Amino acid sequence: MKHVPVMLEESLEFFKSKKMKTFFDGTLGAGGFAKALLLDHPEIETYFGCDRDKKALEIAREKLEYLGKKVIFIHGNFRDLDAFLKNKGVDQVDGFFFDFGVSSMQLDEENRGFSFNRKGPLDMRMDQKQKLSASDVVNHYSEKELRKIFKEFGEEPQSKRAASAIVKARKKKYIETTKELSDIITASIHKIRKKLHPATLIFQALRIFVNRELESITEGVKKAIQKLSYGGRIGALSFHRLEDRIVKNIFREASRPLKKIEGIQEIVTLPSLKLLTKSPLTPSRKEGFRNRRSTSAKLRFAEKL
Repeated sequence: MKHVPVMLEESLEFFKSKKMKTFFDGTLGAGGFAKALLLDHPEIETYFGCDRDKKALEIAREKLEYLGKKVIFIHGNFRDLDAFLKNKGVDQVDGFFFDFGVSSMQLDEENRGFSFNRKGPLDMRMDQKQKLSASDVVNHYSEKELRKIFKEFGEEPQSKRAASAIVKARKKKYIETTKELSDIITASIHKIRKKLHPATLIFQALRIFVNRELESITEGVKKAIQKLSYGGRIGALSFHRLEDRIVKNIFREASRPLKKIEGIQEIVTLPSLKLLTKSPLTPSRKEGFRNRRSTSAKLRFAEKL
């Protein structure tokens, strides 16, 4: 399936009124958002496109080739954005955008091992240079560790049952494929929600854990706020509660005045952000019907004060 940017028009709208010289795209993907934004903002002189997925970068490079040196492609994790910018001699950026989660391209590519609907190796690494894979976790982590991962990163109510089934199955045979893992989970836990495949939350938990996604979001968003120029805007598109909760809390904290006592004096530091979305925006019914993978999306935006 071709990757279609989710909530593209809504995201672009928040940048419409802004003149920007520099922009940092923390999750470049196939370059769909980048192409649309650069069409709206020809004044942008430098566009940083960062992604952990080397194959996605190659696709984006081909799509954005006509822009020449305006786009700087970065193979890496957006949590290191401060180092990337320092390396290029850039201190402030006028706009940031993050599109978290896994793309349609990655889900549909069997050998990446992200999907329980396709038979592929248990991999789930965004960056193929990374050592830890889902196979390592599933086949070598203890039952207690697996249970914790499934509960913490997947919010799976039957995490104990799933972990036990995996440990029992791997004693008989090394679990090699996504289908094997999906079948083990499906046979071991009760289906609670009709529309949700039994393996959904377990696969989500493994992907998040293997790629340390929540840590990356926390570090990346905080660093982006620090590097954002005054009047600049930052947007984040999340696809499940854990991601959105992190963004919400960071944005909310940065939008509050900070009070501290020094001696007998109360020092008040003004907030660094103004919330542009007090509650997250969600896809229209039309978009949800057209792209069912978009239905869980939540979009938040803020502006640097």
